[in-house]
Amino acid sequence: MTSDIAIAQSAKMLRISQVAQRYDIEEEYLEPYGHYKAKISLDFLDTLKDKPDGKLIMVTAINPTPAGEGKTTTTIGLGDALNRIGKKAIICLREPSMGPVFGMKGGAAGGGYSQVIPMEDINLHFTGDISAVAMANNLLSALIDNHIHHGNELGIDARRIVWKRVIDMNDRSLRNITVGLGGPANGFPRADGFNIAVASEVMAIFCLATSLQDLKERLGKIVVAYTRDLKPIFASDLKAHGAMAALLKDAIKPNMVQTLENNLAFIHGGPFANIATGSNSVIATKSALKLADYVVTESGFGADLGAEKFVDIVCRKSGLRPDCAVIVVTIRALKYHGGVNLPDLGKENLAALEKGIAHLERHVNNIRNHYGLPCVICINHFTLDTDAEIQLLKDKMASRGAPIVVSKHWSEGGKGAEELAQTVVNVIETTPSNFKFVYDETDSLWNKMATLATKLYGARDIVADSKVKAQIRKLEEDGYKNYPICVAKTQYSFATDPALRGAPSGHSVNIREVQLASGAEFIVMLCGDVMTMPGLPKVPSSNMIDIDAEGRIVGLF
Repeated sequence: MTSDIAIAQSAKMLRISQVAQRYDIEEEYLEPYGHYKAKISLDFLDTLKDKPDGKLIMVTAINPTPAGEGKTTTTIGLGDALNRIGKKAIICLREPSMGPVFGMKGGAAGGGYSQVIPMEDINLHFTGDISAVAMANNLLSALIDNHIHHGNELGIDARRIVWKRVIDMNDRSLRNITVGLGGPANGFPRADGFNIAVASEVMAIFCLATSLQDLKERLGKIVVAYTRDLKPIFASDLKAHGAMAALLKDAIKPNMVQTLENNLAFIHGGPFANIATGSNSVIATKSALKLADYVVTESGFGADLGAEKFVDIVCRKSGLRPDCAVIVVTIRALKYHGGVNLPDLGKENLAALEKGIAHLERHVNNIRNHYGLPCVICINHFTLDTDAEIQLLKDKMASRGAPIVVSKHWSEGGKGAEELAQTVVNVIETTPSNFKFVYDETDSLWNKMATLATKLYGARDIVADSKVKAQIRKLEEDGYKNYPICVAKTQYSFATDPALRGAPSGHSVNIREVQLASGAEFIVMLCGDVMTMPGLPKVPSSNMIDIDAEGRIVGLF
């Protein structure tokens, strides 16, 4: 099979202005980044407010495995297929972080014949949005230390600074550092650390903001530190939010690219789903809904993380409401959840598949009964899948209330997903959504977390030490009780132990740390050993990436 990058580089791209015209977007409203990428002006988006919304399709998946699931690939293939069957469709995706691109996970531009292009640009720098987020984040960090250096009028307790610096790279050596060394001219020494840029609260705010003014106001509400008597210090106290918004004034405009089949794609915003909200920007999704009959958006990682956060955070804050969910699964991944290790996944194993189906059943139950959404199961086809395995999966899921379709978009593009597209359209037209949140916003923070753990993860209970419990009580006393919960945990399992495959039950979820994201308006609960600054693997993907004598990037998947 030809590599993803070879397929992408051989594609016949249209100028982005030509793609935009098919969706009634005139060239004067585009801000081009070359011939094939552009931002769309906020002035144009303002003119769309009175237009009716299209239908919103949320693509999610089972918990990721080394076998691969293909959620982004499915999102793209479904969007192309909807256009092929005569529907006007746009896809909305997150921007890839360069940490995974150079690390282990890889890029986020799809694969095979379901890709967004130019894929090398999208995976490397793109239009600079993530760099702008990092600059805004780090400007605030610099202003904090500068304020302390010049007299500390606000009385910031250097031991209680909660704002970290960020970089868009996996670099474990930066997780915990000391800054301000070298004498009085260099400030006051203190402990600090880095997160990956997409874990920054600035990124979460960027994706939830509905306008430039809303973005600025949210940035001002960021709590960066506390005084000795535990009074919060906000970014607005440092007069940082105006300059931060200025750095993001162009980034907030949605990015437009195209699929291999020359259909429009918005790629904007990039928070991870295991440590942040896991979906593209509200501005991009709302804009796409005004321009198309169907919008296909992706929520990150498994439905226990990305889809839940889309429901309980993004939809709660934005008013977005999905009409249908598509859950992506592969035979290989279900066999992995059934206990088969990676080298043996190509062999037919009906017993392991049947055991692994319990994992899919829990996700389907969560989507249908806890999120209240009609659901379609997409079997992302691999060449080694056997007829017996596919039939077993279909038979086992036949009574679960979710149509199941084999899709071959990876190898055939939109043509291979036409049955999936038609099934999704039929479900939307015949099955009304009963959308609901998993918990009520008036519940206590502890009960919100307990509800997620017991209802979605199959846990027996949640646990935390006395310090964490005191933090939760303090947040409620400070007026943050009604904030939703953003769970930071491993993406590989329903549990906090990534080694627990399948559908574990009866485990405890340990909350080891609680963080306030006051500008984004949610509470982060870090569970298990999840890291907000990943590290690189022993053999990082960067080893294979190069540029040839003609200036073409090679080795990028």
